[in-house]
Amino acid sequence: MNMVGEGHASTRDFLQQRVSVFQEFSDEPLQEPEKILVINCGSSSLKYSFYDTTDDAPAAHGQVERIGIEGTKLAHHGPKRGVKRDLPRGPFGDALNAMVEALLESGVIGGAGEVSVVAHRVVHGGERFTEATVITDEVLAEIEALNPLAPLHNPVNVAGIREMRRLFPAAPHVAVFDTAFHHTLPAYAYLYGLPWEFYEKKGVRRYGFHGTSHHYVSLRAAEFLKCRPNQLRIVSCHLGNGSSLCAVDHGRSVDTTMGFTPAEGLIMGTRCGDVDAGVIAFLERTEKLSASQSEELLNKESGLLGLSGISSDMREILKAANEGHHRALLALEAYCYRVRKNIGAYVAAMGGLDAVIFTAGIGQGSAEVRARALQGLDCMGITLDLERNTKAPFDEVCRISTEDSKIAVLVVPTDEERMMAWEALRALADPKTLTNPTPDCPE
Repeated sequence: MNMVGEGHASTRDFLQQRVSVFQEFSDEPLQEPEKILVINCGSSSLKYSFYDTTDDAPAAHGQVERIGIEGTKLAHHGPKRGVKRDLPRGPFGDALNAMVEALLESGVIGGAGEVSVVAHRVVHGGERFTEATVITDEVLAEIEALNPLAPLHNPVNVAGIREMRRLFPAAPHVAVFDTAFHHTLPAYAYLYGLPWEFYEKKGVRRYGFHGTSHHYVSLRAAEFLKCRPNQLRIVSCHLGNGSSLCAVDHGRSVDTTMGFTPAEGLIMGTRCGDVDAGVIAFLERTEKLSASQSEELLNKESGLLGLSGISSDMREILKAANEGHHRALLALEAYCYRVRKNIGAYVAAMGGLDAVIFTAGIGQGSAEVRARALQGLDCMGITLDLERNTKAPFDEVCRISTEDSKIAVLVVPTDEERMMAWEALRALADPKTLTNPTPDCPE
């Protein structure tokens, strides 16, 4: 097998390796070639990727930005040809139709009937959905019932599913949930110290997010280290505009920094991260903030932006900090301290550690953030190789710890869409014959 450490696996290799996992558990494994369309509907954007398990060519992908406002644009990239065009202002249905036109125009598909599976990102699965699920009318109604838990995202996800089921009626549609990987959190890790009835009646608990990314990079790390996931204790650091850490203990998520919403945990681009709940009560009382104003403050005016007064973009924070801007330096130090503190906490939670992973835009792109986040952790057996860290490529799996470091430190590019494609295939296998909810990498 082409190890991940030797380069990024092809789409066919990655998916076929995962399909081979089914053969260990299923009498009727997936054998037919699959053409998988992955859909990610955001609040005002659409991202999509196309995978063909019979073709070594790079997967086609694209996005539509500024949906519903002026300046809507489509950019499609594929092995045959690209498509770029301005679109009139319109709803999500128009953006999805423009995507289909781009797939046809670029020769990726010859018609809707060629798509064999459509995978949909759904942000919140609550306690009901703990794995990727084939979408039926009943399942879609249950997803819609979870809208109050993710009011900015789930309604858009539901609308996208409805439109895509209309455009691709012959293909099975699969929902892949951001929260699903974290369903293995023990109760003592996901419960808040609030009255029990808020959990029982309102579902107030820690759910966690970025699950698809954490799951993917933990598998890739195990593959690179030539281990099985159930042999490793990993801290996965997904650091981007939204950031979270995840403790992956022998293949299972046992804790994560995001909670009931993605605002908990680390300091992020514009999100505050952990904050004393009493601060919000104090501000609402003294500043007369409404609930919506508090949400705006916590999610859009805080984090790196709020601390630095400059930007939510880590690249601009680093530049200003290196030029001596005091608040930018404080924002950088606070950001990295939260990462470092939670790495230590997760070592304690798992009773040890085998690897630390850095992924996503900041995790893959900033050697300085990685170095600061690991500063002083030699006591835990984590020794960073400064040269390897500085030269680490953005788009390849690589080791940045020294050869004698007791703990491996890796940079692992995330690929949530590729993981969604695999999860969609897995959901279509006979669930009665699958005995391992977190299959190991094939040897």
